[in-house]
Amino acid sequence: MFLYNISGEKLEEIKEIPFKKEIELHKLCEGNLENIFGLKFVKREFSFNNFRLDTLAFDESSKAFVIIEYKNTSSFSVIDQGYAYLSLLLNNKAEFILEYNENCKTSLKRDDVDWSQSRVIFVSPSFNNYQKESINFKDLPFELCEVKKFSNNTVYFNSIKPSKSSESIKTITTSNNQAKTVNDEVIVYTEEDHYKNSSEEIIDLYSRIKEFIISLNDNISIKVKKMEIGFLCNNKIMIDILLQRKGLKIWLNTKMGTIDDSKNIAKDMSKTGHWGNGDYEIQIVNDDELEYIFSLIKQLYRIKMI
Repeated sequence: MFLYNISGEKLEEIKEIPFKKEIELHKLCEGNLENIFGLKFVKREFSFNNFRLDTLAFDESSKAFVIIEYKNTSSFSVIDQGYAYLSLLLNNKAEFILEYNENCKTSLKRDDVDWSQSRVIFVSPSFNNYQKESINFKDLPFELCEVKKFSNNTVYFNSIKPSKSSESIKTITTSNNQAKTVNDEVIVYTEEDHYKNSSEEIIDLYSRIKEFIISLNDNISIKVKKMEIGFLCNNKIMIDILLQRKGLKIWLNTKMGTIDDSKNIAKDMSKTGHWGNGDYEIQIVNDDELEYIFSLIKQLYRIKMI
């Protein structure tokens, strides 16, 4: 990758600047957790049972803990460390709940957490080919995020996506006790999991809505959760969709009154508990109002981009 700054008719090269120390990378990410990862900060350098977790965070959209590990080198094992951290979490749930409540000044209960969606994020200026290949499984709860700093005072974050693999990590880790503990409890959900309880007509309807949403911006990403499928804009949930047997439920993540819904097809969920994020809930069973729903989504997208 080559970057240049335009100066008149000349190009001035923007050079990559290495992070001097791991703590520099640590502080940069930790101070911007919500913007970068859409996560809530819980604790820095959480030490427990001879382990030191760089950052303990919480994903409020999936109700799950996230452990973030920073590395200024590529000489470490993603698989070994990832399983060790998640095993520590799952075997000491009460201690993690206590840490959350003490640092966030709230009362989180054990049943409020979806432990099955726990995950680890590794952040580093670079990952070697072996590390990148090691996450190429359909159900591995580990993520790699590459971060680079440049001479023009900018930073680049790149989430390394696993290849489309159908192989399960469970087929090669059955002899590892830590891996078995994690694999028995942690579930990495896919869109195909949500298709199982739906029909071909509704899956097709979902696909059309999905295609429209991701066409709005190249940076829109999909986050598959236990109950619904989320679409993120600027690393924050913009839309949640629940596939049902005979229809879809769509939640628009904004406050009631911020979208002009002239046909009043959205239900006000501001005072009602529900799975998805946001105050607007739309029930759809066919494509009769699809173009109108697209117009509501466009309004929401403009709000999120401001």
